[in-house]
Parts: sequence; structure tokens; C-alpha cells
Amino acid sequence: MDPRDVSRWFPYLTGAATAVLLVGLHDVPRAEATEPGPVHASRASARSGAAVFESSCATCHGADGRGAAQSQVGFDVTLPDFSDCSFATREPNSDWSAIIHKGGPVRAFDEKMPAFGEALSDDEIQAVIEHVRTFCADDAWPRGELNFPRAIVTEKAFPEDEVLLSTGSTLEGNVEIAGKLILEKRVGARGQVEAVIPYGVRQRDRETDGRGGWAEGVGDIAFGAKYVLFDSLASQSILSLAGEAILPTGDESDGYGKDTVIFEPFVAYGQGLGSLGFVQLQAGTELPTKYANASNEGYGRLVLGRTFTTGRFGGDLSPMIELVAAGELDNMAAFDWDCVPELQITLSRRGHVRANVGVSLPVTGASERPTELLGYLLWDWFDGGLDEGW
Repeated sequence: MDPRDVSRWFPYLTGAATAVLLVGLHDVPRAEATEPGPVHASRASARSGAAVFESSCATCHGADGRGAAQSQVGFDVTLPDFSDCSFATREPNSDWSAIIHKGGPVRAFDEKMPAFGEALSDDEIQAVIEHVRTFCADDAWPRGELNFPRAIVTEKAFPEDEVLLSTGSTLEGNVEIAGKLILEKRVGARGQVEAVIPYGVRQRDRETDGRGGWAEGVGDIAFGAKYVLFDSLASQSILSLAGEAILPTGDESDGYGKDTVIFEPFVAYGQGLGSLGFVQLQAGTELPTKYANASNEGYGRLVLGRTFTTGRFGGDLSPMIELVAAGELDNMAAFDWDCVPELQITLSRRGHVRANVGVSLPVTGASERPTELLGYLLWDWFDGGLDEGW
């Protein structure tokens, strides 16, 4: 069977994914909250987080959370500094809970971090996590709970240290493969800078351009910045303002450039829904400096998703659906609309390497625009090298 024929059954996938998401978006607690905790300690007997930390953690991590000296602990593993907000705020409580329950190896860290799941109750583990959170005294840093899974098309509001390689391929008509290499660097508590390098390979249409064969090249490189304007753990919301300058570095004759500088301001918003559901929004415009070469364009993107955990402390599966609209601002009625069902999965035990695969289904102009297979590989390099965390 021709692989391009898969486009025929992807509408059914969209409907199925929507049903899964609508069921999953109900406020279902995390797995660790639904399973019974250890019977050796009751809620009434649970100690305070400070008391648990002093008796169980301070010997290695220090009373101030900065880590005890190697001469005191007797091993040469570098201990984390819980007062370093850049480190302490990035991960959600669920990751901290997994490591305390099962020890360092559950997230591919050193086995010298022991498991406390049999020694502490769930209430005590939650209390000590909240105590550890107090060592970071700067509340300007957004918490990891607001770092919702990244969709294929829609950019998220949370600032990151990531490398992302995305790609897409047409499933109908002439073959065209296009993607981006995105390099992101977090700056301080709320900022991020990035570089975007687009690339592509496509089959030339002899009837339209008089040439056959293949064209390949690097497109218009972009540099951008993002800043978190607002975040709230209580309301599970985060809002960022961002912008890119797209430079005319691509080859216009082969369709990989627009021969004009384009400024792209946009806003990105994320909203948690209950324990594990989320909605993300992105809206922006593309403003060229040479109107003869490109027009003012606008776009809007909506993501609906939910994260499922495999087992109590396993990896994540995040099915999502994106609704994407884009077109010229002077004719918004003619915007192109696409629906993108997709699934993000964690590949490494640490969760710092992830993959996403989906399909872009034209909602408007389906007879003129092809179905596309989309995907990416993501590496959060702050959490470890590509050879770590497995």
C-alpha cells in the first residue's frame, strides 16, 4: 500500500483522539494520588516538611539545602543546590516525588540518592517537597508545573533550554520535506533567546517551474526572544510575549526565502486544566519590511491536551489536538485552517528527550493542500546530555 494512503484514515484518528482527550480532561488525580500510600504512617502522624528534611535529608543536602561537603558525606557525587532557583523550579512536584519514593535511578540519577518510599508516608514526602521549595527565595521563576508539553506547531509560554529538530513531509502530491532546527537558551528567571534554522527538500514540479529533479536548501534564519509576563501556580496559568526577526538568508529562486526581513511578534499562553489537562494558545503576525516580496500575515493556534503517566512513576504520554489558522491579514475570511492530532512521548527515563508525531489535516482547501506527516525530537539539555538519563 502506498504510504500516502494513510491520509484516508487519519480523520478517524482525529475523532478518536478528541474523544480520548475529552474523557481525560476531567480532573482525574495523578496515579500516586489514587493508589494507597504506605500503611506504616497515617496522615495524623505525618511530620512537618522541615522535620522530615532535618532527619532524612540534611545529612547529605545540608540544613540550608546547598549540599553538604564531600568530606562529610563520604562520596564525590556533586549534590544539587536547592537554593539555586534555576535548578529548583524547573521540574514539577511529580518528578521530585518519584525520586524521593524510588531513589535516584528512577530518573537515571546516581543510586546514592536512596529511596524513601518505605520510610516516609505520602503526606510526609509531599511536605518535604514543599519545604525544599522554600530554599529558592525568588518567586520570579515560573514553576515546572506550568511547563506544559510542547505541541508540534504551537510555541509554548514557558522559557526553556532545549534543542528541537522538527520535520514534516507531504503525504499527497509531489514530495516535500520541510523542518526547523531550533536552539533555545533560557535567560534569567523569565527570559529566553533562540535561533531558528529552517531547511527543506522538495520535488520540483516540471509543469509549474520548467525544471524537474529536486531542490534543497536552508531557509530564512530567525532570531527570537521570549519573556514571561505573568505566571501563577495557583491558577495554573502562564503568559509570555515573544518576537522573531526573520532574515532573508534563504534562496528565493528555489522557494526557500522571501528576500525581505520579517518581524514576527506573538503572544503565547498556557492554562492547566485540573491535574493533567492543558490548553495552550499562540497568536501572532508576520510583518515584512518589503511589501512587494511578502504580505502581512496573521495566525492563531490552539492546543488541547492531556498527559497520562505510564505506571506510578513512569514516562509520559501526551495526546494533543492543535487547531491552526493562518493567512493574509487583509483577507481573514480566506485563512487556511488545519487540524493536527498528535502524540508526545518521553524517550529517556529522565524525560529530557522526547518525541512527537502527528498529522496535519487540511480543514479548508483540502482538495488543494496536502495532508502532512509532522514530528519532532526534543532534547532539554539543561537536564543532561544526550548520553545521560536513559
